[in-house]
Amino acid sequence: MTRFPRLVLFDLDGTLLDSAPDMLAAINALRGERGEAPGTLDALRPHVSKGARAMIASAFPLLDADAREALVRPFLDAYEREIGLHGRPFDGIEEMLAALEADGARWGIVTNKPEYLARQVLPAFGWDARSAILVGGDTLAERKPHPLPLLHSAQALGVEPAQCAYVGDDERDIMAARAAGMPSVVALWGYRLDEDDPVAWQGDVMADTPHGLTDPLAWPRR
Repeated sequence: MTRFPRLVLFDLDGTLLDSAPDMLAAINALRGERGEAPGTLDALRPHVSKGARAMIASAFPLLDADAREALVRPFLDAYEREIGLHGRPFDGIEEMLAALEADGARWGIVTNKPEYLARQVLPAFGWDARSAILVGGDTLAERKPHPLPLLHSAQALGVEPAQCAYVGDDERDIMAARAAGMPSVVALWGYRLDEDDPVAWQGDVMADTPHGLTDPLAWPRR
């Protein structure tokens, strides 16, 4: 019997991984091709968990919607070249994962990042051999905030949703968990816009740092 939830599922960017430096390198490759000065990490970081289109809109605010859409594929291609070169796990993530594993709990990743890109991230940190499951944004017919990716993960690993927990830094993460009947943890160390109000997301637990989640009593239960 584990003291932690039997299965913990995590968002990737902004939750397990501080991937903003990789994203910035990709954005700046596009800006350089257009003769524009490099962007800054502070400007891009809040948009990372919102996805490629949000980052492109932030970096190229003068482009119209069609022009921004045309940059999605070049951005993803540039990001693929930068994966794992600049980003790192957030401070305390490895200690938290080690605590889960030592207690016999399993963990996995449910992200809206395309699966082919997410799979390239994991080996840089040894997570490919440790994560029990990986579901990307295009793995299934639906993506977060739809509950399907969370329900699919729990079912695939033989765990009832109520015995799991989902950890994420975006409102879509908490919406997906709630719809799946899965306890949720708001990762306050992640990426948020100034106007985001994580209290209003009504997650079950709000965690300031990954270090706090090394304590089994910090996790939500149902």
